[in-house]
Amino acid sequence: MAKKARARLLGVVVLLCGLLTAAGAQPAAADGLPGSLWFDEPAAATLTVANGRFTDGLGREVVLRGYNVSGETKLEENGGLPFASVADARKSATALRALGGGNTVRFLLSWAHAEPARGQVDTAYLAAATAQMQAFLAAGIRVFPDWHQDLHSRHLFDEDSWYTGDGAPQWVVEAGDYPKESCGICVLWGQNITQNEAVKQASYDFWHNANGVQDAFLVTAGTTMRYIREHLSTAEFARVAGFDPYNEPYAGSYDSGQTSRTWERDVLWPFYVKFRARMDTAGWQAKPAFVEPNLFWNANLDFQRQEGGLLDAGTLGSRYVFNTHFYDQKAISGIFMWGKAEDGQYAGDFGTVRDRAAAAGTTAVVGEFGHPLAGTVADKAPTVLKAMYQALDSRLPGSSWWSKPAGSGRVLSGTQWQWDIYNDRHHELMNGNPDKVLTTGDAWNDEDLSAVGLDDAGQPVLHQDARLLDRLYPSATAGTAVAFTFEDRSRDGSTTLTWNPVPTSLPKTAQLVGQGQYGLLLWRSDGTDAPTELHLPASFTASATTVVSDLGATAAPPAYTEGAPVAVAAEPGGTAARRLLLTAPDSGTLHYALVTNGASAPSASLLSAARDELTAWAAAKAG
Repeated sequence: MAKKARARLLGVVVLLCGLLTAAGAQPAAADGLPGSLWFDEPAAATLTVANGRFTDGLGREVVLRGYNVSGETKLEENGGLPFASVADARKSATALRALGGGNTVRFLLSWAHAEPARGQVDTAYLAAATAQMQAFLAAGIRVFPDWHQDLHSRHLFDEDSWYTGDGAPQWVVEAGDYPKESCGICVLWGQNITQNEAVKQASYDFWHNANGVQDAFLVTAGTTMRYIREHLSTAEFARVAGFDPYNEPYAGSYDSGQTSRTWERDVLWPFYVKFRARMDTAGWQAKPAFVEPNLFWNANLDFQRQEGGLLDAGTLGSRYVFNTHFYDQKAISGIFMWGKAEDGQYAGDFGTVRDRAAAAGTTAVVGEFGHPLAGTVADKAPTVLKAMYQALDSRLPGSSWWSKPAGSGRVLSGTQWQWDIYNDRHHELMNGNPDKVLTTGDAWNDEDLSAVGLDDAGQPVLHQDARLLDRLYPSATAGTAVAFTFEDRSRDGSTTLTWNPVPTSLPKTAQLVGQGQYGLLLWRSDGTDAPTELHLPASFTASATTVVSDLGATAAPPAYTEGAPVAVAAEPGGTAARRLLLTAPDSGTLHYALVTNGASAPSASLLSAARDELTAWAAAKAG
């Protein structure tokens, strides 16, 4: 039986069982197509890990792209929730799709608000968090919740402190006997992790289950997961990708003779095994845990870097995802990197992430990456973020991509820090101090990293170049992605950053692309007759999108009809976002598709000539 037939049959069974509730149904798309095409059904949306990649219910290779929602959870002004209301959550979700191009969010949760008193889970908090989560699920966006902490707990810090934290409830801090917090001479808030004795000792106590605090956390985590599962429809839960057990784990301090690697093996990994068991009993047994290694595992400053990466955890397989963060500490320091980021700047760093996940028998997600948008190093942000997205797309710099695309590697999933619509509009009493009301930036330890904010009319607006954020990417590949690149032509001030120009050896392709944006995907089919999908940025308007592929060459691709080789449709969720659909129901064939907004009404002869060039190039370089 064909895979499409199996998927349809499963969708019919789900429908007949009454599991496709109205809450999970997709609204009609703006272009008149049904918002729930057969390949958008819950059976297809369900995400698993197989053969070292994210895979949907139709066997397609999935890439997760989006943002962290949101650092507002670290604050008290909205009670540890990302949003003040469900209406704000809906506004944020719609904007994330339409402006930010995301299909996934890492959704922050607060232990302090989930369990404000020991053994007493606040179901009102869980209900509010779940309702806000549903706003993103309804917009067709996948979600993976994250138990977030930084510097262990806000309650470690004095009212007049220079810094603050988030995570553990007050009763956890009161159960310990911690010194007065002090970071000494600290330039960045993160130095508290290794220099503030109160933070170090409290972190150590959590990992060693002092006063039973880790046990209490695991109980609350299990209760929370069960609540979410029971209060989402089947269609909604299908879009929940997994769960991140603990943000940025660090030992606090190591025992005598212990190393970062042995700490991961003997302390961190057993915690993840316990969390995984809680997931199973809460009804999340088919979803992976997004486990993070030691915070300093992949630091790009040598004096910070520590051995780790869950090296001794064995084969993680389908039950776990390797979930790491990456920030360019050299660039953030303002000392160790004086200039801007360049083509291929992070190819090695992100290549290490790919290799570590592959060695562990699973896939990877870069759960946080970003750069300050205000302050002394903000001028580096356009190039740093472009280089990070480039490294997510491919392990090759643009200068060598066209000459050896087969070395491009898997397209990495990633969620940028962060998406906070309240940026620059906060009202946060820092550490409860009425004399320290924070309103600017992220209102948290002088950070300002949000890609979005609200204008004076209350509408979401981007704080970064839309060409950088709203990207073309292969969200679902029917087969195996061989290589991918996207030249976003984003700006650094008035300078257009072009790191991957079409080579002069392909003159007709270069003419077609011109000064426009372009992406190019090569993939090998596996007999799946579901379409390959690429997210189309808003800059790829209906009239300006040109596709040149072995499947066909067309300007302004038509609306999707079943089996059409090249077509467009709305993204699931009823927003204005669109996707390109490429259908190739053969097996073992190398396919390619160039997608550009550079040409205006290109001639048939130019399309044909560019197709001939690309066909010969693909056969020679990647065949």
